[in-house]
Amino acid sequence: MTPVDTETGKGSRPSRSADRRGRQGAGRGGGRMDPRISARRTAVTKEKGRRRLRVVVIGLAGTGCLVAGWFLLHSSLFSARSLTVTGNVHESAAQVEAQAGLAGHPPLLDVNTGAAASAVEQLPWVRSATVHVSWPDGVQIQVTEDVPRLVVSQPDGHWDTVSADGRVLSVSTSRPPGLILLTVPQAPGAPGSAISARDEPGLRVASTLPASFAAQVTAVTVEPAGWIQLAMTTPILVDIGSATELTAKYEDVSSILAGATLHNGDVIDVSVPDAPTVTPG
Repeated sequence: MTPVDTETGKGSRPSRSADRRGRQGAGRGGGRMDPRISARRTAVTKEKGRRRLRVVVIGLAGTGCLVAGWFLLHSSLFSARSLTVTGNVHESAAQVEAQAGLAGHPPLLDVNTGAAASAVEQLPWVRSATVHVSWPDGVQIQVTEDVPRLVVSQPDGHWDTVSADGRVLSVSTSRPPGLILLTVPQAPGAPGSAISARDEPGLRVASTLPASFAAQVTAVTVEPAGWIQLAMTTPILVDIGSATELTAKYEDVSSILAGATLHNGDVIDVSVPDAPTVTPG
């Protein structure tokens, strides 16, 4: 029912502003937060902060451990202090260690075994090398040295010792005994280098001589035009010709040595395979 104004006799309604204030007051009074919910929210906020702090602390601790570990592994406790070189005869252990980059006793963590082995194989006498790391401070280097097969005379009177594949192993002032003399158009270079392509035909013959007469060969000579001649212990000479069809030429030489009567100075010519000749000396 609408209230009636006693003076005017007319009905009156409450003002809208008064009604609004009443609702707001009721809302403020009825919407007050429960203390337990407020406490719970505060606890959750604090727990999130503690979790973030733990993450930061763990991250800093992990970083610190990594940094400390890096410095520890690069300290003298884990350096290459115990070096072992085996298989070396002509190359000294000190030379091998220096070539491998280990003379300064670097940290084991920095030792690249593949690169160290490749570096050692650059030494003149070393055919192959393997490098192994043994923690906490050991490095083992296994060396396989090359076998000298030939000797080359230098114009200055020195002698180069050469392997079967043409690698110069050493230089000496006197001729090494027991090696085939290889005479080539171009003198070899320094130890560790390979003989030139011009000398390769002579190397091919010297390194493929068959067992049937290899022990009787004392010298292999390569003429400037590429003609190859063998000097034998008999003494006789063998003209091989070019370094082609060597298997057939070797068979011809073996047959003549086994069946013919030869004299000092005779020359066996097998430059034409399957048509050998013998010229008296």
